[in-house]
Amino acid sequence: MEYRGYDSCGMATYLENKRSLSVRKLPGKVRDLEKLLKKKPLGGNSGISHCRWATHGEPNQANAHPHLDCKDDIALVHNGIIENYAKLKKDLLKDGHKFTSQTDTEVIVHLIEKFYRNGALLEEAVRKALSKLEGSFAVAVISKREPDKLIGARFGSPLVVGLGKMKTF
Repeated sequence: MEYRGYDSCGMATYLENKRSLSVRKLPGKVRDLEKLLKKKPLGGNSGISHCRWATHGEPNQANAHPHLDCKDDIALVHNGIIENYAKLKKDLLKDGHKFTSQTDTEVIVHLIEKFYRNGALLEEAVRKALSKLEGSFAVAVISKREPDKLIGARFGSPLVVGLGKMKTF
């Protein structure tokens, strides 16, 4: 994958013993993330990961995926481009959301957060958020509120799920 121009990468997992999400991400190559994970393992049995090719924002720690919502309850990775992200971000900022990156991707996790209130299910919050997007996307989403779920969705961008012996990718 590294020969394709990816500039950053990261992973998020759900840690059952702490009931929290754990994230490792950085600019650079997959081998850099492998070194980081040897020093600071993530743990957990389920998670999401991503290799980024920058379209919005420079390759740095803040812009690397996964992105988290304001409460660190939801983690999201995204492939594609969100054409209406600037307007969505402006509206979310007015609603009090705090952004930590310059990416179009972070808008998606904050939209999910907006709809993930008052007992809403994760899949319904994702569905509502994605209905607001213009562009192409493939996303993977996890939440510490519903740790047994991993949501994937796509529109105009590839999303791959693989099955192996005693594991799923």
